[in-house]
Amino acid sequence: MDSPSTPPLSTPLKPMSLQTKMAYGAGDLGPAITANILAFFLLYFFTSVAGMNAALAGSLLLISKIWDAVNDPIVGMWSDRTRSGKWGRRYPWMLWGAIPFGITFFLQWIVPKFSSDPATNQTGLFWYYIAVSVVFNTFYTIVNLPYTALTPELTQDYNERTSLNSFRFTFSIGGSILSLILAQVIFASVADAAERYLILGGICAVLSTLPLYWCVFGTRARSVEVAQHHFTSSLEEPASLPYLQQMQIVFSNRPFLFVIGIYLCSWLGVQVTAAILPYFVVNWLGQPSSVFTAVALAVQGTALVMLFVWSAVSARVGKKAVYFMGMAIWIIAQAGLFFLQPSQSGLIFPLAMMAGVGVSTAYLIPWSMMPDVIELDELNTGLRREGVFYGFMVLLQKIGLAIGLFLVGQALNAAGFIESAAGEPAPIQPESALLAIRLAIGPIPTIALLLGLVLAYFYPITREVHAEILLKLQERKLQAKE
Repeated sequence: MDSPSTPPLSTPLKPMSLQTKMAYGAGDLGPAITANILAFFLLYFFTSVAGMNAALAGSLLLISKIWDAVNDPIVGMWSDRTRSGKWGRRYPWMLWGAIPFGITFFLQWIVPKFSSDPATNQTGLFWYYIAVSVVFNTFYTIVNLPYTALTPELTQDYNERTSLNSFRFTFSIGGSILSLILAQVIFASVADAAERYLILGGICAVLSTLPLYWCVFGTRARSVEVAQHHFTSSLEEPASLPYLQQMQIVFSNRPFLFVIGIYLCSWLGVQVTAAILPYFVVNWLGQPSSVFTAVALAVQGTALVMLFVWSAVSARVGKKAVYFMGMAIWIIAQAGLFFLQPSQSGLIFPLAMMAGVGVSTAYLIPWSMMPDVIELDELNTGLRREGVFYGFMVLLQKIGLAIGLFLVGQALNAAGFIESAAGEPAPIQPESALLAIRLAIGPIPTIALLLGLVLAYFYPITREVHAEILLKLQERKLQAKE
């Protein structure tokens, strides 16, 4: 029999408050800051500050990325099976993982001295950074993956999920922008290179840890309220199926395959463009490297503003329509970049802002679709496995992007791209390399975006289908209580 404090399943939930949405969004601030700083600065730090051999540094990053991909589905399944009467399934991971997450991020910016012998010291540095990177990536997954799986546990409303994710990615993009600005300020104020990165690592470690607690304590009450309304029967029994069987069920969910396809195509477009943009600005347009940072900020700043615009539009026309509109604008921007000539370099900023309009939908829409997929799985299996779905989504994202960026690098090398020597002007590139750069900034991302549009067109869970799924789940739970 239900306790008097448990509201009936038919009682509608109040919309989420602004405070709850902001607390949820804050949970992605730390992962965004750390990921952005690592992406921009870690390899340079290893080779130019810590003094590591470039080949060793590259091997180190490859090993840590492989481990990062492997631990995602494992942590996802473990978080699905976690049972805590007070904190539920996701929050214990975030509570206990937050401080080690910050500490291990900071440890990556320390340069220990192992020996006066250069070869021995290189070996010591390699194993030190391997250990720290593996542990950091583990704690990154421990706090970030349960966080991403919170969305369906905070709301079942189709439009509210899009709104919730707009807050998430506002903090995510904002964290990326903040980290770039912070790095510029520190680098301009501190002369010693090692001290620069130590200060940057320490400040970012604190800024990355504290918002996780804001997320936990700011959203927990809402999570409990939603659980009382919707998930009572589903959460009574853990998802204890073997790994391979869960994987089979996940990949037999047809809408899930569409979502990960849409996500991979969108993010291939984002990552390929981001990777080639410095070469495009410096080698094709002939602009100083500082222009690249300004262009990147134009893209991210526009994407940040457009998150709320697209969220409002999605409430009226649906997620698929928003994705089509954003991708269309983005494809036009990519075409403009391909045809842009060095004499027209000033146009790169309006084109970057147009691209940002589309990039915001790559953040917003696939993650807003994921909870709908999870509820279809619950309808088919009677179990909730948010962690498994999110874990495999992130795993495939990392594998797909690693392959895509590897192929871009190989294409540049095959085209005869000439690397820059430290402290010297950028060399004049052969026509074949310039063509490869332009192809990578325009047609190649466009192909990925067009494929994403095809997948979005056939994505089967519309607003009406989702409402029917929720109705059937509600009927099942009412029958279970009779």
